[in-house]
Amino acid sequence: MSDASRILAGVILLTVVTIQFGGYFMTKIVRGQVPMTDFQKNFARAGHAHAGVLVILSLVGLLCVDQTNLGGFLLWVARLAIPIAAILMSGGFFASSAGKDRTQPNQFIWVLWLGAASLAVGVLTLGIGLIVA
Repeated sequence: MSDASRILAGVILLTVVTIQFGGYFMTKIVRGQVPMTDFQKNFARAGHAHAGVLVILSLVGLLCVDQTNLGGFLLWVARLAIPIAAILMSGGFFASSAGKDRTQPNQFIWVLWLGAASLAVGVLTLGIGLIVA
């Protein structure tokens, strides 16, 4: 593993603590200790789940990225786009459901879609890079 991928993997692993805190907060939500609408509960679950899954996918991607022949900009896209997607997608779920008694997404739903685009660009770049290597 390259130094850049190793350091990035270490940083990504440190984010797991925030996901753990989110899990603790989710237990408060499902026990009714945090007042939320059903929509907000569903978006909180989705945000938490996407964070966890995409962090794992980010780590797997880092194991693969150094096996490609990608260089320069495309190498960094393959390294960073998936972890950025984890931040944007989970953040988009949380931000777009923020507010008292919200029953539909607010204007911050664009953050979720930006994260989805980052995920698509990252997995396509990495996947194609692996295939042509």
